Amino acid sequence: MSEPTPNHEFATDNPQAAQSNVEHDETILEQTIDEFDPAHNAGEDTTIDNEIDLQAYHARIKALEDEVKTAKEGQARANADAYNAQKRMEQETEKSRKFALQKFAKELLEVVDNLERAIVSVHADTDADAAIIEGVKLTHKSFLNVLNKQGVEVVNPEGEKFNADLHEAVGIDPEAAPDMVGEILQKGYTLNGRLLRPAIVRVGQ
Repeated sequence: MSEPTPNHEFATDNPQAAQSNVEHDETILEQTIDEFDPAHNAGEDTTIDNEIDLQAYHARIKALEDEVKTAKEGQARANADAYNAQKRMEQETEKSRKFALQKFAKELLEVVDNLERAIVSVHADTDADAAIIEGVKLTHKSFLNVLNKQGVEVVNPEGEKFNADLHEAVGIDPEAAPDMVGEILQKGYTLNGRLLRPAIVRVGQ
């Protein structure tokens, strides 16, 4: 009984057998190439196919670049919108902080007015009266200092040109120059630059 032919993987000690195995493998490789690439076996020119593949490759790259560009533009717009929203929020917060005391400060102005009337109306006939007036003046000054720290400024336009944005004219002052503020009936006030109360004045005709 003859021995079975050994597998070619283990027959490399025989040069003729090794050569035969190489030729066999090359044949199998050629058959595989022909099966998946008929143009290889037929000797056809694949230049056109390569050009088509190259065009498709460039088209795909261009499409990807456009997608990246669109994504970047969208991200830039989103960042700008977020930045603008943050700035608007900061402005609204600052605005609320500046004018949160508007109603309260306006009510305090009545106290200031009363103190000023008391200072004008009381006569220092005695030392006691003088002491009272001095106390009222100090209280008035303290009120103004507190209001000033909160952004409240006095509008006292005596001798200035009439400004409808800050002053309210209620009559004519014959002693004042034309369009100039004469008698001031009530001082005005602003809160952080915003008119809190206009100055009540008489204007030269």
